[in-house]
Amino acid sequence: MAAPKDDLIVAQGLVKLYQMGDEIVRALDGVSFAIERGGYAAIVGPSGSGKSTLMNLIGGLDQPTDGRLSIDGRDMGAMDDGDLATFRNRTIGFVFQSFNLLPRMTALENVELPLIYAGETPKNRRERAAELLTRVGLGERMDHRPTQLSGGQQQRVAIARALACRPAIVLADEPTGALDTSTGQEILALFRSLNKEGATVVLVTHDSEIAAATRRVIEVRDGRIVQDRVLENAA
Repeated sequence: MAAPKDDLIVAQGLVKLYQMGDEIVRALDGVSFAIERGGYAAIVGPSGSGKSTLMNLIGGLDQPTDGRLSIDGRDMGAMDDGDLATFRNRTIGFVFQSFNLLPRMTALENVELPLIYAGETPKNRRERAAELLTRVGLGERMDHRPTQLSGGQQQRVAIARALACRPAIVLADEPTGALDTSTGQEILALFRSLNKEGATVVLVTHDSEIAAATRRVIEVRDGRIVQDRVLENAA
């Protein structure tokens, strides 16, 4: 008998409403899906489809109007702002298109930041940050500031920072959008490698070619899932 699937993200009938002037916008309209621990999935859709809203809910940056979202066994809708902030730091590793690195800090110091918030000792956080920068191929660039690094190297720093607190999920928003094609492929190869080592990776993108690098594609349009497929030829 096959082992039961260990679902890390479970969405049930998610609805998200926004008030825009006199109009109520239904950004999500009854979205349900599950992503297992160790999964590698892409959430795709055009601008205005609801994928960014869904990313914000998964990342604990917002809460659903209706429905239920649980991550790693925790009900996201039952948390207050303080609980959500703690949960984000411990459970979600964010990677953004614009890198979001602090320019006056070195690569090492940028990766240390989540560990400072998590209360790690200076020794432990330096060791963890150095280990991760070496893991993403920047062992020789730890003392460089973002302006001294290429776009691809900055994104590698951002990925190392996302992994700092050993999150259950790496959530990446258009992670190759600011990179050239070759560098973007290198970053996707790094995500694939991390996933093979056990990380759960969710990419949010409008680019079907980026989505094709994952193992599952969840397509969102007009606030609903219109397709959810496993890629047969995925690495």
